[in-house]
Amino acid sequence: MPNSDLLPSLLFKINENQLALEAAIMELSEWVEKHGGAEVAENVRGAMVAIDRNEEFIKMTLAVMMSPE
Repeated sequence: MPNSDLLPSLLFKINENQLALEAAIMELSEWVEKHGGAEVAENVRGAMVAIDRNEEFIKMTLAVMMSPE
C-alpha cells in the first residue's frame, strides 16, 4: 500500500481526535462557568468557533478523499 493511500485515513483519525478534544474542552468550559469563571468559559467557547466553522468542510473533503475513484 503506497503511503499516499494512508493520508485519508490519517486525516480522518486526526479529525476524530480534534472533535473529541473539542467535546472535552466544552465540558471543561461548562464546569468552569458553573464555578464562577463565566468570562473564561466564554473565551473558550469563542476560541472553539473555528472548529465548528471548519467541521463541514473537513467532513466533505475527507468523504471525497476516502471515496473510491
